[in-house]
Amino acid sequence: MQTTVAVVNGPGQDFELVDVELDEPREGEVLVRIVATGLCHTDITMRSFLPAEMFPNVFGHEGTGVVEQVGPGVTSVSPGDHVVLSFRSCQACAACHAGNPAYCEQTLLLNYMGMRIDGSTTMSRGGAPVFGSFFGQSSFGRHALVGAECCVVVDPAHDLTRLAPFGCGYQTGVGTVLNVLQPREADSLVVYGAGAVGLAAVAAAAATGVGTVVAVDLQAARLAEAQQLGATGLDASGLEPEAVVQAVRDLTGGGASYAIDTTAVPSVVKQGMQALGSRGTLVALGLGAEEYPIDATDLLQGGKRLMSSLEGDSDPQVMVPRMIGMRAEGVLDLDPLVTTYDFADINTAVADVLAAKVVKPVLVW
Repeated sequence: MQTTVAVVNGPGQDFELVDVELDEPREGEVLVRIVATGLCHTDITMRSFLPAEMFPNVFGHEGTGVVEQVGPGVTSVSPGDHVVLSFRSCQACAACHAGNPAYCEQTLLLNYMGMRIDGSTTMSRGGAPVFGSFFGQSSFGRHALVGAECCVVVDPAHDLTRLAPFGCGYQTGVGTVLNVLQPREADSLVVYGAGAVGLAAVAAAAATGVGTVVAVDLQAARLAEAQQLGATGLDASGLEPEAVVQAVRDLTGGGASYAIDTTAVPSVVKQGMQALGSRGTLVALGLGAEEYPIDATDLLQGGKRLMSSLEGDSDPQVMVPRMIGMRAEGVLDLDPLVTTYDFADINTAVADVLAAKVVKPVLVW
């Protein structure tokens, strides 16, 4: 079938709306009519990260939509189902069987290589292959051919536009708090970077009653959002690194129990580690850094930990419904972070989020 997608034709180029040919669903695949897709920094980063031979490419990995057709062997979803799309996993390896699909042994092949396991692409243009299958979906299009395990069925009463970020960004922030760190009321949590992932983490911490939640950012508007969600804002603009560390220590009573970095700025991660209390843990979520400088004496004397998390250690079939339930209860109100754009305005959305004019762009057809 023919459909319209937002394609990137070469490294670092803008998105362009073009028509492509999309395959019929094969074994284990589902055809979804996309209603909305969240724009994530990963979609922007991958434009420059991938080699030239992996273009043209279609990104998008926070899709929502309606199932139109299912391929052979698919029993988990049916035509007409409303779905939130998340990452793909093989469902067969040790990690998947242990309930850790974010660490699937086939993650690279299923989510990043731009094609099916057999080397075929789901899209073509003028007879030439178009890379896709990004996070098992490539939902920057009117239609997406996705893995069945990417689909989380939701109640049709929900606004799919507002649920789009639940498939990745919000899941990562919320999951890191609820699944990885599991802070208690007496603990403190500091979030570096008040973008969509960071603010989702702030909201999750506030929802679970964490005693002290601090958000550190350079943008006053982002800090205002964090304060609305229950955090104390710390404006780091103009402050020396030592001053930021001391301010965090003061706000957390001598050092934070936990910290989350969403910036991938090496100096920020170093500050975050230094601002931890004894036996504190920092989870690095940001993409883009090649290495982090760590104060070895501080690390060894404090019994501290630096770790990472993929997708907040979440199983989307569990975490997405959990977040939707929290949203319905009014304890996870992330809707105000969303700004909608027509898909034709995707490059404007990219510019706006990079300029920190908006927190979470969601593209709609």
